[in-house]
Amino acid sequence: MKLDGKDTKIFELMRRELDREEYSLILIASENYVDEDILATQGCVLTNKYAEGYPSRRYYSGCAYLDEIESIAIERAKELFGAEHANVQPHSGSSANMAVFYAVLQPGDTVLGMDIAHGGHLTHGARPSFSGKMYRAVSYPVSARDEMLDYDEIRSIAHKEKPKLIIAGASAYSKVIDFQKFREIADEVGAYFMADIAHIAGLVAAGLHPSPVGHAHFITTTTHKTLRGPRGGLVMCTADLGKKIDSAVFPGIQGGPLMHVIAAKAVALKQAMTEEFREYQRQIVLNAQHMAKCMSDLGFRIVSGGTDNHLFLVDLTPKNVTGNDAQVALEASGIMVNKNLIPFDTRTPNVTSGIRLGTPAITTRGMKEKEMEIICEMIDQVLRHLNDVSFMEKTRVKVRELCASFPFYKRIYDI
Repeated sequence: MKLDGKDTKIFELMRRELDREEYSLILIASENYVDEDILATQGCVLTNKYAEGYPSRRYYSGCAYLDEIESIAIERAKELFGAEHANVQPHSGSSANMAVFYAVLQPGDTVLGMDIAHGGHLTHGARPSFSGKMYRAVSYPVSARDEMLDYDEIRSIAHKEKPKLIIAGASAYSKVIDFQKFREIADEVGAYFMADIAHIAGLVAAGLHPSPVGHAHFITTTTHKTLRGPRGGLVMCTADLGKKIDSAVFPGIQGGPLMHVIAAKAVALKQAMTEEFREYQRQIVLNAQHMAKCMSDLGFRIVSGGTDNHLFLVDLTPKNVTGNDAQVALEASGIMVNKNLIPFDTRTPNVTSGIRLGTPAITTRGMKEKEMEIICEMIDQVLRHLNDVSFMEKTRVKVRELCASFPFYKRIYDI
């Protein structure tokens, strides 16, 4: 497959990005690599077609084949997660979350979600988000004792604030979430319960993390991250709430669905039903746990003491390094991470005291525990040489050599 075209500026930048992804160590927990089937599906003629509405209820003609594709995606989502109803049209995880808000809330209603400074997501009630602007958003923290969820404290906050919607899920939390306890709390205060599994969807599908199905009224997720599909969203719910959620997605917050992305979602959902995918998820967790141990052995403090999933937070305070400085130095060395607030951080979100590390992308490439040790050693050495440009350049060469031993897109592109 060649990467070429008449718009030389754009195609040259695409080529450079392809090289960056092929020869960098991507440890950003929300990123992954999709295979050639998904790339091809997203770049097909389905891009051309408007299909506002739902299968057999479209506002345009010529949607017969698109109806079949979307129906297949819906049925695969329901089968994979065991859900009663699924909507595959959300353009993103944030769109999926917004649809839930629109389905059952009115502006000003109270929403209870995880504090963004403790691992939550923008759409769980952060002030800059629609969730914090249009609704009365209150939050629950992690415990100062062990940096884990304290369900007694969450229950106390819920009884005090009387939210209409309680949200479980996170973008930087490394421990198992007890969805049953969240539902019990929601029932006690008469709230709807939404589980945002965007980060752990692949683990849930593989049976490596408890499922919210049977507990949550609504389940939202992205279709990328651990699910290893195209960038997009998915929302599932109980059958009685299906009409509400469908109306909230369209015409509530979106117009025409992206049918090329929905087709790619269908492909990814089928891939997620295989034993190969389940083994991949097991290795993601093994790699994350081994990497967390290696970082701890090198003198780094791991938030909450370790990980049960695909990511963990590293507290850089003992090393006298900020998250931003670490991110910049590691990127210059070919290692992609993101700066991240740690619980009870005293630094700002633009500086932070920590970094977030995740293993989905490097595991997709075939790396295992041995490579985790090599990567941790590289991270440690770069952070010991924060201002040494020549050391970063030497590390970048080592990173490129390691990546070349685990080729991914080189198999299909001329790079």
